[in-house]
Order: sequence, then structure tokens, then C-alpha cells
Amino acid sequence: MLSSLLILLVMAAVAMASSDVAARVRYGAPDFKAKAVMNDEFIDIHFAEYQERKEWSVLLFYPFDYTFVCPTELLSYSSNFDKFEELNAKVLAISTDSHHAHLAWTRANREDGGVGQLKIPLVADTAHDISRKYGVLVTDPEDEMYGAALRGLFIVDPTGKIRMMQINDDSVGRNVEETIRLLQGFQYADAHIGEACPASWQPGSDSIKANPYESKEYFKKHHQ
Repeated sequence: MLSSLLILLVMAAVAMASSDVAARVRYGAPDFKAKAVMNDEFIDIHFAEYQERKEWSVLLFYPFDYTFVCPTELLSYSSNFDKFEELNAKVLAISTDSHHAHLAWTRANREDGGVGQLKIPLVADTAHDISRKYGVLVTDPEDEMYGAALRGLFIVDPTGKIRMMQINDDSVGRNVEETIRLLQGFQYADAHIGEACPASWQPGSDSIKANPYESKEYFKKHHQ
């Protein structure tokens, strides 16, 4: 009897822990509200509004302000702001730092490790709720990254559905060009029902008909 009760308690604990993570590809992205920094001001972010405006979203989680790889990523995504705009996509950078820390970081010179003025908002997940819901929060107290978000990348379509998710450990940064390519691929596939984008697809290159018969046209052309 005691062992059965113990098993039930363990199962309940596992279920509660797993229920905190709500982010899954092909499912709705968890909504959130938070403070952010943009254009040297504090602003309020409500993620659901991006879907109301029928926009694509790129959620760019990163570990800490005032670090090393993080500013290189944020500057890279910010410098490609116009490309994301052309794709009707908005990038939101998110860490567990406060909006006050974000503001100070944007006011610090880039040569001194700051990021300067960015074209993308820095979202403050001080309660850790957003990072936890998206499964990127480091929760092990023995881990030196405890309380920080890993390098999570999520592409969310205008209906609020997660189309892509990637989580890197902290030591390797992400490639903004690949993020743009993935956005272009999902948008192409959505606009051309029945077609899919093969490996290394680029805009203008051949797609593949996603059925057992017409797909052979692609294979004959590219894999003889």
C-alpha cells in the first residue's frame, strides 16, 4: 500500500513538473505579458497582440546581459531587422534579467560589452515564468547557469502555433541567416500547400511535392 502511494506521489510530481513546460511544435505558443526595453524606454509586451496583428514571431531567449556570446547574437538579429520586417516577423529577445538591467545594457558602449541601441525589444522575464513555460530555464541549483535561460529559439506563426524550436547550451551562438531561411521556408510551404522544402532549401530553389508520386520529379532531378 505504501509503495503504491509513493509511486502515485512520484507520478504526480513528474506530471506537475512537466506541465510547467507548455512549448511544443505544432501547438499554441504560451502567452505572456512582461516589461521590456525598446528605444531607451520601458514598454509593456503582450505576446498575444502579435497574433492579433497577424505577425510571425521569433522568440530569442538568451542567458544574461553583460556577457560574451549574448551581445553578438542580439547585434546580429538587430542588424537584420529589415529582413525580418520584410517577412512580417518580429524578434523578441528574452532573458531573466530585469528591465532596469536591460536599459543599462543598451546604454553601455558596444566596445565595453554593451549592446547600444537595438531595433528589437529586450524582454524582462524576472519571474522566470516565460523561460519555464518554453522549457529553456535552468532549474538545477547546482548548475552555474541556475536561474538563467538557455539559448532557446522559437518561430511562431500568425495563428500562434510554434513551427520551430531549438535550444542551445550557452557556449554556442545561433545563426541569424538560418533563422531567416527557416522563416522563408515555413512561409513558402504555407503558401504552397502540398509542397515542402528539402534540405538546404533557399528561396527560388526547387521545392518537393510531398506525396509518393510527384516527389519523384525532385528525386530524378537532384539525386540521379
